[in-house]
Amino acid sequence: MVKERIGFIGLGIMGRAMARNLLGAGYPLTVWNRTTAKMKPLVDAGAGAATSPADVASRADVVISMVSDSAASILPNPELFVAMYVRREAVYSSQIEGTQSTLEDVLEFEAGGGKPSRPKDVKEVVNYVRAMDYGLRRLTELPVCLRLIREIHAELLKGVRGADRTPGEFRRSQNWIGPEGTPLAAAIYVPPPVHEMQAALGDLEKFLHQRGTMPLLVHCGLAHAQLETIHPFLDGNGRVGRLLITFLLCWQGALQRPLLYLSHYFKAHRAEYYDRLMAIRNDGNWEGWLKFFLSGVRDVSVQATETARQIIDLREQHRRLLAGSAYDLKLVDHLFQTPIVSVPAAQKILGCSSPTAYTVIGRLVKQGLLQETTGRRRDRWYRYKPYLDLFEGQNAPTT
Repeated sequence: MVKERIGFIGLGIMGRAMARNLLGAGYPLTVWNRTTAKMKPLVDAGAGAATSPADVASRADVVISMVSDSAASILPNPELFVAMYVRREAVYSSQIEGTQSTLEDVLEFEAGGGKPSRPKDVKEVVNYVRAMDYGLRRLTELPVCLRLIREIHAELLKGVRGADRTPGEFRRSQNWIGPEGTPLAAAIYVPPPVHEMQAALGDLEKFLHQRGTMPLLVHCGLAHAQLETIHPFLDGNGRVGRLLITFLLCWQGALQRPLLYLSHYFKAHRAEYYDRLMAIRNDGNWEGWLKFFLSGVRDVSVQATETARQIIDLREQHRRLLAGSAYDLKLVDHLFQTPIVSVPAAQKILGCSSPTAYTVIGRLVKQGLLQETTGRRRDRWYRYKPYLDLFEGQNAPTT
C-alpha cells in the first residue's frame, strides 16, 4: 500500500534512545509513523543505549570556532572571502539539484561577461546568492522561523525553474521523491500529507526556537534532516534546507560571518547524504546521520581555515611579485573582490586609458596571474586563475 511507503523519522530503539539522550522528553519534533499513518511527537523515549556522536560534535565545535575567528583575524578584508564562499556554496548546492553552472560561470555573469552558456542554471545560482544575502539581512529583524523559510523559498524560485510551483508557500498537495516520471505508488519517499505537514512544521518551528537545549551543531543537523523529511515545498526543499544550516549558525552567534557551507561536502558524498537521511526515516538511525553531518562540519571548517591562510599567502606573494607597479597592484587587489576582468573593466577600476589597461592586463597574463577565457580576439575576459583555483580546485573533503 502507498501508506506503507510513506517515510518517517525513526521510532526504533536507537532512534528513541537518541531522542532521549540528546533532547530529553520534551523534544518537540514529530515523526511520520508508517504503521499508524500518524504524526507522533518524539517523547517518552524508550530505553536502550545509543552510540552518542558527542565526541564528533565536540571536535566539530572546536573547528567551527576556528573558522569563525580565522577570517576576521587573518584576512585583510574578510568580506571578500565571504562573498566568494557564498557563491561557491550556491554553485554546489544548486549542482546537487542538477544544475551544471560553475563558479566561473556565475562570476562572469555578475561581472557582465556576456551571455552564459547555461543561463537558466546560472540564474538559479544567482538566486541562491540573493536568497542567502536576503536571509542574513532578515535575521536582524526576525528569528529563524517558518515565515523566514517561506520568504527564502520565494527568493530562490523567483523567475527560475520552479517559479510556477507556488514560491514562498507551503504545498497544498502531496509530493513525493523518486526518479522523474515515478508514480506515487512507486516513490522512494513520500513526505507527510498536507494536514500532517502543517502540524510537523509547527513542531519544527518550536524546535528551532529551543536555543541552548543541546549542542548547537546537533540542533542544526536535526533541523536540516527534519525539514528535508517534511518536504514542505513542491520544489526547492534541498536548497532551503541547506540554507537553514547557515542561518541557524549565524542567528545563534556561532559564526561571525557566514563561512561554513556543507554543500561541497554533501555533493562529494551525495549518495551517502541521501542514504543517511533515508536511514532516519526507515530505521530511526539518527546516530549515523549526525556523525555524517558533524564530520562534514569538521572537514569543511578545517578546509575554510586553510583556504583563508592560502589567500593571505597568495596575496603577499603577488604583492611582492608586482612591487613597483601601482596599476598592477591596484588591479590585483580588486581581483580578490571580482576575479573576472576585461580591459574596459580594468580601465574603469584603474581610472586610466584603454591602452594602459590593456598593457596592465598583458603584464599580468605574462606573470601567470591572469588567464584569458573566451578565445576571442575582441571582447576578451580574463580570470584571476591562482585565486579561483583555491575555490574551484579544492579536493573533495573526506570523512
